[in-house]
Amino acid sequence: MSTMAEDPRHDGDGGGGGGGNTAGDRVRDRDGNRAERLVRLGQPPRDWRELLRKALWIGIWLVFLNSPFLDLFSGEHSTAGTAGGWLGLTVFVGLYLALVSREMGPRAFPRWLIHGIIAALGALAVLLTLTLGSHWVGLFVYVSVACGLALPLRAAYWAVPGTTALMALVVAYVDLDQLSSMVLLTLLIGFAMTSVSQLVRTTIELRRARATVARLAANEERLRLARDLHDLLGHSLSLITLKSELAGRMLPAHPDKAAQQVADIESVSRQALVDVREAVSGYRRPRLAEELAGAQVALAAAGVTADLPAEPALDGVPEERESALAWALREAVTNVVRHSGARRCAVSLIRRQTLDGPVLELSVEDDGPGGTSGAAGGGSGGGHGNGLTGLTERLQKVGGSLETGRVGRTGQPGRTGRAAGSGYRLVARVPAGVPQEAAGGTDAAGDAVGSGT
Repeated sequence: MSTMAEDPRHDGDGGGGGGGNTAGDRVRDRDGNRAERLVRLGQPPRDWRELLRKALWIGIWLVFLNSPFLDLFSGEHSTAGTAGGWLGLTVFVGLYLALVSREMGPRAFPRWLIHGIIAALGALAVLLTLTLGSHWVGLFVYVSVACGLALPLRAAYWAVPGTTALMALVVAYVDLDQLSSMVLLTLLIGFAMTSVSQLVRTTIELRRARATVARLAANEERLRLARDLHDLLGHSLSLITLKSELAGRMLPAHPDKAAQQVADIESVSRQALVDVREAVSGYRRPRLAEELAGAQVALAAAGVTADLPAEPALDGVPEERESALAWALREAVTNVVRHSGARRCAVSLIRRQTLDGPVLELSVEDDGPGGTSGAAGGGSGGGHGNGLTGLTERLQKVGGSLETGRVGRTGQPGRTGRAAGSGYRLVARVPAGVPQEAAGGTDAAGDAVGSGT
């Protein structure tokens, strides 16, 4: 009587998406491609084989029209009655097939046309049953199916009982003996089709949701890769550039020192290649101690005096939070080297006790006119660029925060010893991950874990 391979709901978008494959279309199991075919509910057929399967699934339910066909072949009606019966039955079947197979085309019927077809089916069922007899009562079952299949859920809950009531009135007039059985059959099948239509629509919505989730996951992976490549290659390429310039200046007078710089360039290049491979694989997670050592090398190569903390104490700090701080240090040092024009850079790592619990604070301060934030944003005092935007996202994912700005806005000198407003500071904070009691004697001002001052 209907098809479970169709989307029974008119949702205004042309019937549940085009014929293209999506991630939700492919459900692979032991049956392979067969499983993929079985879940293509509510979509136009992709080829003639699928068209044939859908047509057979719809047409097989027309076997319940055998009673009207046998009645027409019985010869009990006049020529005009038989001709009218054939015409009415042909129109009825055509309208029914058009309605239940509407999703096989690229566009769904408009709602007004669906209502018109159902009304026409009901009128034909009444007319043919009243004029040709009780053999035609089964047409009301198809009207009930059409209501449950094509109408929205709330409308179907009214239309199916309404069709059943109309059929009961007609049956009471032509053949009262069939009343109880036909009422039950029409009501049950109509509501069964309502449930089927809801199931199919839910399946389609789930498929679309899975496709959306797949797209969002792919987009998130692209953003992660973009952040990693920016942070990795920006730092490594800056260091390679500095060492290349240094090697060029040393080559005439100190070829042995120039050779050492070239060896360092090779080492940095190889490490950058490893880092990129790890980033592509999704396994890249830098450690703070490694980044501190790398910062010392990069700042020294740029001729920047570096004040760095000793081996950081990271007891109780989860690895992903340490990794976020390591990324922050790498980005900050890269911007100091590339953009700040600084002569001195101070890095500190402090554990502080706040109202929200213990936090680990990384501070990178330089005395240059460019500044880390301004450089990343494209100019002094500019907005956040790609690097700091990605860094902010990294820190927020682990519950942290990022602050950047000029040093000594209130007239106080910065930690680098330069005049107020002459340098830039980047501060990254993450939850320390230890209970408040474990902080012990840590006061609100902070207990320096390591400082370059």
